[in-house]
Amino acid sequence: MAKGTSAEKAKRQSEKARIKNKSVITAVKGRVAKAEKAIKAKAEDAVEAVKEATSSLDRAGKKGVLHRNTVARKKSRLAKKAKAIVAKAKKE
Repeated sequence: MAKGTSAEKAKRQSEKARIKNKSVITAVKGRVAKAEKAIKAKAEDAVEAVKEATSSLDRAGKKGVLHRNTVARKKSRLAKKAKAIVAKAKKE
């Protein structure tokens, strides 16, 4: 239990932020999972799914929901996987 008015206010603010951030994180996870699934399936819409995931990650980073280095790492890994699929498709 929070003691004092400022502690109570901080608790209210952090709870509001947690609820707001949860929806953003859920959306990001969903888009990243969709992109990875499309990459694994070698689907034609994989590049579009990666673009959506990248955009979603950028928004989360801009809002401060995810750390910028986390965003950069996730985007890099997605792009690397997508690039490998595109290169393989061009070879064949």
